[in-house]
Amino acid sequence: MGHCEMLLAVAGLDKDAVIERTKLLASGDWSRLAPGDRVAFAFARKQAREPWTITPDDARELVGHFGPERALNVIWWACRCHYMTRVADAFQLPLERDNVFEGYAAPKKDEKP
Repeated sequence: MGHCEMLLAVAGLDKDAVIERTKLLASGDWSRLAPGDRVAFAFARKQAREPWTITPDDARELVGHFGPERALNVIWWACRCHYMTRVADAFQLPLERDNVFEGYAAPKKDEKP
């Protein structure tokens, strides 16, 4: 999950928030999350474990929560991330040790650029 932690940090989460978020996501108990987020994570998990079981109903459920454009974003990003994971696993590529994006995070709302 090192790369995910890095991306959460780039999104603006501090170290404690990154730890809390990754524990929540890894637990599989997403009941605290918004309904749309639960649907998106369930879709990504289904796509990772049994992609052949994805149906048009899965896409419709995403559209119902996110609208067509954002649902397509969820599907596209899930596909991309699963592909990259499989490529990295196949070539046994190591995860980055350091946050290569350190210092590139957007300023927080109360900070000036």
